[in-house]
Amino acid sequence: MAISRGHRFPIEFDDAFPQGLVMVGEISPDNEYQSREDRAAGRPARQRVDEATGKRQWKATVTDPSEPNAKRASFEVTFLADVQPVPTTSEVLPGMRPVELEGLTAEPRVAGNGEFKYQSFVFRATGFKAVNSGGGRAGKAPAEQSAKAA
Repeated sequence: MAISRGHRFPIEFDDAFPQGLVMVGEISPDNEYQSREDRAAGRPARQRVDEATGKRQWKATVTDPSEPNAKRASFEVTFLADVQPVPTTSEVLPGMRPVELEGLTAEPRVAGNGEFKYQSFVFRATGFKAVNSGGGRAGKAPAEQSAKAA
């Protein structure tokens, strides 16, 4: 059985990110490339639509605290939703909040240049999980780390 190129594997958030994720900044529309001529003509930017689901694409930058390689720790997650997803957690530092993703899928791809290629993934989600009053796993990760440091 062959797996087609571009296949998205569903994955549990806790399996992909055991220490959770930290969202840096805000969610923004994932717009198509707009040439200088289009901008000069005053044409509006068009938001990308996912070919597989037909939903609008949104993007956010996240950081994985469990990633040992600093260059791979921060990456973009694409959200597939008709309306802009809203994080369910509050900021722990200005512009930073722990998040837990819902409807997570991973698509394998090759990243890097020349002889320095490596296995990477494109992560997509449908939104944010509601956080329990205890803060959820994403909310507990920084407290566990500070407890270990003490």
